Parts: sequence; structure tokens; C-alpha cells
Amino acid sequence: MTATTIVQPPHVLIIVQNLPVPLDRRVWLECQALIARGYRVSVICPKGPGDPGYQHLDGVDIYKYRPAPEAEGLVGFAWEFAYSWVRTAWLSTRVRRNRRFHIMQSCNPPDTFWLLALLWRPFGVAFVFDHHDLNPELFISRFGEPQGGARSLEYRGLLWLERRTLRAAHRIISTNESYKAVAIRRGGRRPEEVTVVRSGPDTRQMRPIYPARPRPSDEINLVYLGIMGPQDGVDQVLLVVDELVHHRGRTNVTVTLLGFGDCLENLKVQSAELGLGEHVTFTGRVDRAAIAEHLSRADIGLCPDLKTPLNDLSTMNKTMEYMSYGLPAVSYDLVETRVSGGDALLYVPSSDITAFADAVETLIDDQALRAELGRKARARVATLMDWRPQAEAYVGVFDELSGFSQAGPAVPATEVSPSVDPEGRRYVDLDDAEEFNRFLIERSAQAERRRR
Repeated sequence: MTATTIVQPPHVLIIVQNLPVPLDRRVWLECQALIARGYRVSVICPKGPGDPGYQHLDGVDIYKYRPAPEAEGLVGFAWEFAYSWVRTAWLSTRVRRNRRFHIMQSCNPPDTFWLLALLWRPFGVAFVFDHHDLNPELFISRFGEPQGGARSLEYRGLLWLERRTLRAAHRIISTNESYKAVAIRRGGRRPEEVTVVRSGPDTRQMRPIYPARPRPSDEINLVYLGIMGPQDGVDQVLLVVDELVHHRGRTNVTVTLLGFGDCLENLKVQSAELGLGEHVTFTGRVDRAAIAEHLSRADIGLCPDLKTPLNDLSTMNKTMEYMSYGLPAVSYDLVETRVSGGDALLYVPSSDITAFADAVETLIDDQALRAELGRKARARVATLMDWRPQAEAYVGVFDELSGFSQAGPAVPATEVSPSVDPEGRRYVDLDDAEEFNRFLIERSAQAERRRR
């Protein structure tokens, strides 16, 4: 597409199907980057629990529809995709009536909104595809290699939908270099048409706080943050805790599971069957304030994603969020997780519960190692993975497509870092090496209060 200069600030419509906004952290950061540059932004997404049908939040117009019932089987998934597509298409006409949009961005899964983009193309709407997931790899990860029949047909259908999406887009945004390679190889796109924008956190906002409710000093608290679907391996967390508590006598170990998903109820049943009721806490959906509290007071983060064709090539947001809070973590050994974590994580072979428990025990027994990995993690994510340079790359795609140019960064610079977060909790002084080291070991506010 040849860029054409738009006098008025361009209007960008972002479409998301798998998560509500602003719960989807990546999409919300993208929205804020566009707003900071001067764009107008609307979002279409499903409702979360208690959400209204429309919100105007921090400059963003958010249009929401009631999500489809939970899908079961091929027919159920087809109905879910069709229902969501029709609801999204209808809401896109409502957005258009309120204000013409110039660029439409879709975020997968699923790979179905290329057709909506083609329907809007005669009206001068450009299409940006934000590539969040590899659906063909997700299929193989869940069902194995197709061996013919219906499974083979489903798999070929996913490849076709992905190819149509990649080829319909004017520009593609990939979450890492592995996804960019897929867009070039399977989508037939030139490298200059694909921009890598990592899902890095804004580390000026996402940083350790002194928790309002520190954990007991004799407790070791593990934490998992993320979606709880079949491919996320959260059941592995419960098996690791069972090994530590019931087989190794680590009765002071607890785990907090932050998030929700299709497997949540099954995980609760598994926890009860393993006799872990006193050691496991399920929080359900959590907001940013709760995430800051739990990741600041936990001792060790857990990355239980098994080595599958999807997980191996995907960037895990939880990994970088743990790192932002200086939280040492244990992960199964995945290609893109090593890109994110470098030498700041401990890696173990996929599905090896004994090795995972060994690594957790190593961190439990070695406070100095916990502090060392926490320092490395925070430094790595702040220097290499921070959202600010990613935001510039992201907004640059829209600047090029629209010809719109406005001075100012995609993430406004902060002259002085605040000493407290929006909830009134004090931030840990990361420039005070002694205090930061103390916090990384104790994860509490006790020593800080004595110093004040």
C-alpha cells in the first residue's frame, strides 16, 4: 500500500477475540502507544465478567460483545468463530458510523478476520495483522501430527486461513523472530513487510513494590501467572508442588495460581485429589494491582509450558513479567524462552517433574542465587526487553501506512520515577543495591520499614 497523508489524526480499529481489553496487556500497551502518538483508537473485543458493552478508557473507545459459549469439538469451535466474526463485523459498522477508521488491526487467534479486512478495503481501510499465535502449531501441540481424515483436513484448513491472513495484510507485526520467519516462509512476505514487536513490559511501571501483605517469613511461595488452557502446562505446577510437599517434606511451600482459562476447574479438582488444598491458592482473574502484589511477595516464578511446536516458538509474557519484578524463575527449556530469559532463569528438560522440583529446591536453599537471578532478570528485561523501544517500532508501522507524523514518543518520557504506585504502595529503590538485594532475598517490607 502506498502511504497517503491524512490531515486529521488517523483512526485505528483493533480487533481482539481471545481476551477482553484492557486485560490483554500487549494490546492495551499498543493502544496507549497509538494514543500517545496522536492516533484515535477503537477496540472490538469480547466482554469480561461484569464488563459493559461500551467503555471509553484512557482515550480508547472499547466496544464489547457477549462471548460465545465455551466451545466443544469442531462444530463448537466453528460456531464460536462464526459467532464472534459476525458480532465483530456488526460492531465494526457501529464504529464506522461514529467515526471513519483508516487502519484495521486484527490480533489472532483466530485467523479469520482477513475477510473482514477485505470487505473494508474498498473504503480505503488498510490492514495490519498482529501475529500473536501460530494456530497450525497449536493444533499439532494439542492433537499431534494429523494422520489423515478429518484431522488432516482441519490442519490444512488452519494453514489456509493463516496464509490468507498473512497475504491479505498490508503489514505484519510479529512477536519475535521465530514468528517473523513463519510469516516470510508460509506467507510469502518480504522481510521488510514484517516488523518484530516483542511483548515487553513497561518496566518503569512494572517494577517491584513493598507488598501490602508480605508472606510469612517461614513460607516459600511459588507463583504462576497466565492463561490456564490445555497447552499451558499448569497441571505440571501441581505435580511439582506435590513432589515438593508430599515426597520431599517441603511442607512450607505454597503456590499461588493467578489467572483463568478452560482448565481452571479441572486444575481445582486435580489439586484436591493430590491433597494440596492447604498449599494451593487459585485467584482467578487478576488486575495489574494484584499482579504487582503477588509477584513482589512471591519467592520463585514458574514457567511450566511444555516443549511443543507452539510453545517452543512463542514468547511467554509471564517470563518477562516475573523478570520485571526481580523474581527468579524455573522454566522448561524452550527456544524463545531462552531468548527472553538468557542466563536469568533456570532451565530443565520438558515434562521432567523431578528436574523441575530439583531446580525449585535449589532456589529455595540458596538465597544468594535467588538474589543473583533476580538482579539479572530485572537488568535484562529493563535493558533488552522493555516496551518503550518496542512501542516506537509498533507505531512506526502505522506512521508508514498512514503518512501521519506527529512529534513525540510512543511512550511519553517520565522525568522522575514516582516513589509509590497508584495503590499507594512504595516502590523498591532499584538504585539502592543493598536494599534491593535485601528485598530480593526476603520479598518483604520489614527491613524497609525499619530503615525509614
